Amino acid sequence: MNQEALFYDSFADALKEVVKSAGGSKAVGCKLWPEKTPDAAHRTLLDCLNESRSEKFSPEQVLLLIKIGREVGCHAGINYLSRETGYSDPTPIEPEDERARLQREFIEAQKAMSKLAERMERVGMIRAVA
Repeated sequence: MNQEALFYDSFADALKEVVKSAGGSKAVGCKLWPEKTPDAAHRTLLDCLNESRSEKFSPEQVLLLIKIGREVGCHAGINYLSRETGYSDPTPIEPEDERARLQREFIEAQKAMSKLAERMERVGMIRAVA
């Protein structure tokens, strides 16, 4: 992956970086509009990235572009949004970290449910299960 710029002049410029990093407008266009021919998807993508054109991405397409960027290690889109709205740059969560976090949360929730059941048992709300 190329070194991405620290700042972009517009959201379209940041998304252009995502598209470039993800294999170009033909490849990404087909992901955004699989129902279109590759040439039509390519043209539509270029039109959406051209700020002087009326074609625009839907919110779902912007989300998909940001996810595609995440997959290829290009965070230009999400970083631009964060900076423009007064947030710090987000830190990507690695899938393994997410699995470990979810497992910890599940175990903690199970322990809390067990303690709650014990308390309910003590006050006579439920009977002990053998």
